[in-house]
Amino acid sequence: MERQRTMRAYSAGGVVFRLVPTTSLASNRVEGQPEQLQPRLKEEGKETQEASQATGDIAIEVALVGRSHPGIWALPKGTPQPGETIEQVAIREVQEETGLQVRLIAYIGSISYFFVRNHVRYQKQVRHYLMEAVGGDTALHDQEYDRVEWFPIAEASRRLTYQNEVSILSQAEEVLQRWLQSQRKGKEKDGEGK
Repeated sequence: MERQRTMRAYSAGGVVFRLVPTTSLASNRVEGQPEQLQPRLKEEGKETQEASQATGDIAIEVALVGRSHPGIWALPKGTPQPGETIEQVAIREVQEETGLQVRLIAYIGSISYFFVRNHVRYQKQVRHYLMEAVGGDTALHDQEYDRVEWFPIAEASRRLTYQNEVSILSQAEEVLQRWLQSQRKGKEKDGEGK
């Protein structure tokens, strides 16, 4: 019996978020954000935001990439090019696959899985980062996926095809909440010093 060899493979990606003021949910327009980052309405004209995702006066949405056929939704990710750091891979791949300009906030965690290609077994590790959308346009995504859409976290969690990515999204929400708290504390501290 021939033993199958295992190769290691790495990739990186992220959870891209945007903050949507809940006061704007009624008008569905976010002041100060580029048009392409504005919340979208469903075809029936109903809002896509879920009040349960509201944190104070903001709601959190995340961008998912998808393929209409076979009907999958995933977090954006991809493989390194020569000379790239893992953080550079994550930023580049997320920007290519979503069309959004992002800034890296924090490391979330990694997932590992096995797959076989050409009779070679691979152990793949994907490192995920929390990223904030700061510009760009989802219409400018590359052709690897045919859909890029914004979802409230709970909805994104239901739509993700792979359970290990649901776990990453849950971890991302915890990291994001801590980051938002530190941002608020920083603003309060700045306000005291003035």
